[in-house]
Amino acid sequence: MINIQSIGFVADVKLENFIENKLGKIIKLNGDIAGAEVFLRVEKSDITENKVVEINLDIKGANVFAKKQNKTFEEAADLAADALRKQVVKHKEKLRAK
Repeated sequence: MINIQSIGFVADVKLENFIENKLGKIIKLNGDIAGAEVFLRVEKSDITENKVVEINLDIKGANVFAKKQNKTFEEAADLAADALRKQVVKHKEKLRAK
């Protein structure tokens, strides 16, 4: 189950679908993922890269977290998903080595 929370604004359906699609691919990598918490917010700053995406995956035996900031939520979500994918693969390999 993917839970998306936008803080201080309402995320449009297109953005939510984009994030769910990205996370769906990661969830397929590891069947032990119980769910995902996604937090979207806009940092109050002078820089244009003020969109923040935080993703927490609940994997059996571990928690995997990524936080990325960029110009758009899509780019930040993309970067966070890449970071999570690497962590999930690493976690899966660690379990296989036991």
